Amino acid sequence: MAFELPPLPYDYDALEPVISQETMHFHHDKHHKAYTDKLNEGVANDPALEGKTIEDILAMISSQPPLIRNNGGGYWNHDFFWKTMKKGGGTPSGRLADAIETYGGLDKLKEDFNAKGVGQFGSGWAWVVTDGSGALKVTSTPNQDNPLMDDAKEPGTPLLGNDVWEHAYYLTYMNDRPGYLKAWWDIVDWDIVGERYADATAG
Repeated sequence: MAFELPPLPYDYDALEPVISQETMHFHHDKHHKAYTDKLNEGVANDPALEGKTIEDILAMISSQPPLIRNNGGGYWNHDFFWKTMKKGGGTPSGRLADAIETYGGLDKLKEDFNAKGVGQFGSGWAWVVTDGSGALKVTSTPNQDNPLMDDAKEPGTPLLGNDVWEHAYYLTYMNDRPGYLKAWWDIVDWDIVGERYADATAG
């Protein structure tokens, strides 16, 4: 197998009450596993992809069939998503906090991000990304696309992202996507987001 299902970095109940244990089992063990299995199926059928990292594949996604695009995106997005969260969340600090203030402040970042998430028609993701200058931008992508893909309409280095597919929240929030997005900020791991920002803007 070229790719393995990454384990969760915490227990299934660690993010309650924002994300339930039942949702985490369903989302990770079923959905993320399915993306992993289908990605491996696609890679196995294309010798040119052998040995490539998922980031390599995303960087050439425009030349890949839907099987690789959808499942490669789903594989990367979910691994990134799990690592973006932790119990208690925290607060932005350091250079990331400065960048957020330059953007307009944390409340504005949350407001814009939630609007992108609510406004994403159907399934997709909301993102905060940065560019080479260190500026922050809020964007969204359909389906399992992400800002690392070579044909992304709004490319950038992802700092945080939230899954707004219904399977990510429906067991707890039903059709209340705005309520899910609002609650989600309580479990954003600002330490890892800060580390991502530092890596993206180093040099």
